[in-house]
Amino acid sequence: MIEKPNGADAGAKKHRVSRRRFISGAGAAAASLTILNSELVRSSEANSKIELGVIGCGGRGAWIAGLFQQHGGYQVAAGADYFEDRAKDLGGKFTLAPSRLHTGLSGYRRLLEQKLDAVAIMSPPYFHPEQAAAAVDAGRHVFIAKPVAVDAPGCLAIAEAGKRATRKRLCFLVDFQTRANPFYREAAQRVHKGDIGPLFSGEAVYHSDRLETRAQPGTPEARLRNWVFDKALSGDIITEQNIHALDVATWIIDEAPVRAYGTGGRKVRTDVGDCWDHFAVIYHFPNDLVLSFNSRQCGKGPSDIGCRVFGALGTIETHYGGRVEVRGETSYKGGATEGIYLEGAVQNIADFHANIVGGRFDNPTVAPSVRSNLTTILGRTAAYGGREATWEEMMRANEKIDGKLDGLRA
Repeated sequence: MIEKPNGADAGAKKHRVSRRRFISGAGAAAASLTILNSELVRSSEANSKIELGVIGCGGRGAWIAGLFQQHGGYQVAAGADYFEDRAKDLGGKFTLAPSRLHTGLSGYRRLLEQKLDAVAIMSPPYFHPEQAAAAVDAGRHVFIAKPVAVDAPGCLAIAEAGKRATRKRLCFLVDFQTRANPFYREAAQRVHKGDIGPLFSGEAVYHSDRLETRAQPGTPEARLRNWVFDKALSGDIITEQNIHALDVATWIIDEAPVRAYGTGGRKVRTDVGDCWDHFAVIYHFPNDLVLSFNSRQCGKGPSDIGCRVFGALGTIETHYGGRVEVRGETSYKGGATEGIYLEGAVQNIADFHANIVGGRFDNPTVAPSVRSNLTTILGRTAAYGGREATWEEMMRANEKIDGKLDGLRA
């Protein structure tokens, strides 16, 4: 979901695709949730609050901060955001002294100089690799929103930061709500166990209407507030938004694609930014498995974040906010996931706490997050060129995106 100094605002009000349906009730539901796993009580550290700094204090950042506080095992202790109003809002919500609030592009560095145990990185994706690496270097546990990066060098930097975190006995968790959902977990495990036989094809979709504009376009600051519409800052919708569907697909298939052919464009939403409003990509995976993917972030119509993968003995079907099930010779009825937006975040926050106090530093969410992030970049590369692109070519090119940060204060 995202989730940072702006599109994150969608986290509290009107989020991606069908995720918007969950947000409307998330605030009230979150207020009633306090989660502390019983296993934590057995730890000598269970009663110690983990001091958390929030990097990116917009809608989703503030929302996530509230969930951390409600967990019971954290204390929101500092905040950093480019915009002073967002930092002040976080400070007011959690009674933070002005000295614990930092602004500007480098505000996160001043935050990391303070006494903290962990950080939640909810800034625009362009900044994630630099901020995550700095947090690990500073000895902080890292909880980070997807996508982890907007380009291949950034993905590789996150992969290395995750490995470095493990070596330093730090936790590094990527916040995909689907991976925390028991129905998704069980269904994927059954596929990996062979319940639907050899996989041969699949399809994934991400359909939504457009997101809200946060500021009148025309200034560097407005561009940052509207970052979700900006290719450089967001990675375009296929990376920033559509990764939810492609992460599930690569999780089920448990492979990275070999090549992709893509197309798409910017036909409807032309009033802000430079992101495309629709994509269509054919991915080729090892063992001749083909996955068709399409997305839109414009117009009106049914919304869905869905994935179907077909095997010789059955089919797995998943819908974010809908049903997850396996049908075939060995079926799994699964269940509905209407509360996944809130419940997934709450579970990830609980897992992060359990890993920290339990000393589990294997950080299993990093590698699959990097894989699905690179999968979106491969599709974007193919679509931008209207051609076939290969994984090997993408990795060899290692193309870094220019954030175009001129005009923004340090």
